[in-house]
Amino acid sequence: MPSARIRIPIYQQNFAGDGYELQFHDQLAANFSDMIFGFLEDSHEESLQGSTSSEECRENEALDEEDEERSENGSVEEDKNFWEKQHQLLQASLCRTSSLESGIRNVTKEAIKEIQMAGTICGCGRSMVGGCRNCLMTEISGHLRNAGYNSAICKSKWRSSPDIPSGEHTFLDVIDNSNSKKGEVRVIIELNFQAEFEMAKANEEYNRLVRRLPELFVGKSERLNTVIKILCSAAKKCMKEKKMHLGPWRKQRYMQAKWLGNCERTTVKPAFSTERSGRVSKPKASMLTVDLLEMLPNMHCTAVEVV
Repeated sequence: MPSARIRIPIYQQNFAGDGYELQFHDQLAANFSDMIFGFLEDSHEESLQGSTSSEECRENEALDEEDEERSENGSVEEDKNFWEKQHQLLQASLCRTSSLESGIRNVTKEAIKEIQMAGTICGCGRSMVGGCRNCLMTEISGHLRNAGYNSAICKSKWRSSPDIPSGEHTFLDVIDNSNSKKGEVRVIIELNFQAEFEMAKANEEYNRLVRRLPELFVGKSERLNTVIKILCSAAKKCMKEKKMHLGPWRKQRYMQAKWLGNCERTTVKPAFSTERSGRVSKPKASMLTVDLLEMLPNMHCTAVEVV
């Protein structure tokens, strides 16, 4: 069988004048064919591998989305559990109360009610309820002392630190030493408790927690410290969820400094109250009679019957 020949025109020239042409035999042609088919097979395998890798990428993306969704669901569940726990802790702390706290609370409420009904106006010329906080605290403290409690007006003041700014706060307290076993017990009275924890840009969960606070807080210092921890933890969580900075005046140390830090206790006599119209009530005896009685204490008046 004659051998196959493949002529390549570009190489149709004589070498060294030997008079023969460059020729490829069957083995070289077969090798050339294998090279071409091998190239096609490699290209096909690469295309298959490329298709497989794209499928794997899509699968990985789907898995990443599932993991992200699972993470978000887990985060939502954790947030829900956190707020439920804070509500339970706050409710448990506010419900427990002692007979001492209940007695002080009742006297304080009665004092506020009497002042509201009388519409008393202090020396500042404003109504004590909703107007002059200092005079209102003075009147309430006087009612508590008349009821037998060691009450005073407290003014706390603290210096600034790297964590919190300086500030001051005024409130009422009662010191009880009747129980020798427990020692000295301090009860804090805050007339506007809710407002101390309100935040303008808070979420609904935090606002719901604040609304559960009493407007008038009467409780031992230990109970107040527990409530502060609950609300400050909730405020930190709230700002984290909203991706906002928590103000230093909302931090736990700042709130504790208001009521639980060093303070100065002052006992002040209630200011002279006037009626709602602002007029001073008239004395029962005239000033002339009072002066005469003071000047002539031994003088007696005898009634003379005129016929």
